[in-house]
Amino acid sequence: MNSLADGIQNAIRYIEANLTEELDISLIAAEACVSAFHFQRMFSILTGMTVGEYIRCRRLSAAAQELSLSGTRVLDIALKYGYESQDSFSRAFTRFHGISPAAAKETGARLKSFAPMRLRLILEGGYIMDYRIVEKAAFTVIGKAAKVPYEKSYDEIPKLWEQHLGGTDAETIRGMFGICTDADDENLEYLIADVYFPQRDIPEDCTVRTFPAGTWAVFPCKGPAKETIQRIDKQIFSDWLPNNTEYKLAASCCSVEAYITPPSPETGESYNEIWLPVEKI
Repeated sequence: MNSLADGIQNAIRYIEANLTEELDISLIAAEACVSAFHFQRMFSILTGMTVGEYIRCRRLSAAAQELSLSGTRVLDIALKYGYESQDSFSRAFTRFHGISPAAAKETGARLKSFAPMRLRLILEGGYIMDYRIVEKAAFTVIGKAAKVPYEKSYDEIPKLWEQHLGGTDAETIRGMFGICTDADDENLEYLIADVYFPQRDIPEDCTVRTFPAGTWAVFPCKGPAKETIQRIDKQIFSDWLPNNTEYKLAASCCSVEAYITPPSPETGESYNEIWLPVEKI
């Protein structure tokens, strides 16, 4: 098993060992030796679900086993697995299993099982993925920020762009960059941004972010912007990182989409880049 899969499997084992405790995404990500931001993106791309969804499924599966095999009260099981009330637990349990917690205690009740995940990455290769490693000076951007749920990012981010470009905000921020940074356990912050010039005033509804000097992996994206950027983004985490023996993700909690050329009126194709902070292994 390669190091990336090892790290994620360590994180899954940590989740399993602490399933009835309050789980902090930063501590989970530390088991994989990456930032919480990058861990959540990797986990979602590689497994098809968010970390939060995985934890909920495991807890509801384990709770069902306890209900069916013991005489423990529903309220006690609800509190054990992190629910604040029996009602909230019952609603989540019924959505997951299709029956109520009370019905799960009956002999012969049909319950859904969600086993602990074992991640195996099969490194096949067989194609060329263009990239270059560059050293970039520190840079500062100004932009409009919005919180986006991790599990909906591929759907919600294009909507943010449509709203931005279709309104008056585009007069203030042209949109040279789209930048993902860490927000909280459930959300990333997405920034539609331009280069910041200190002599210019900062509008009240804008935010300024500075990114330190460092090493970046730069991935060209040639084609229709939305489809190409999302495809390359997935390939970075599912193929490039597992195959790369020289570089790993840096501690910086961000990734940058740089929009270089506008779409062609005839074909809709453009040239853009994804920048990812990395460091030598």
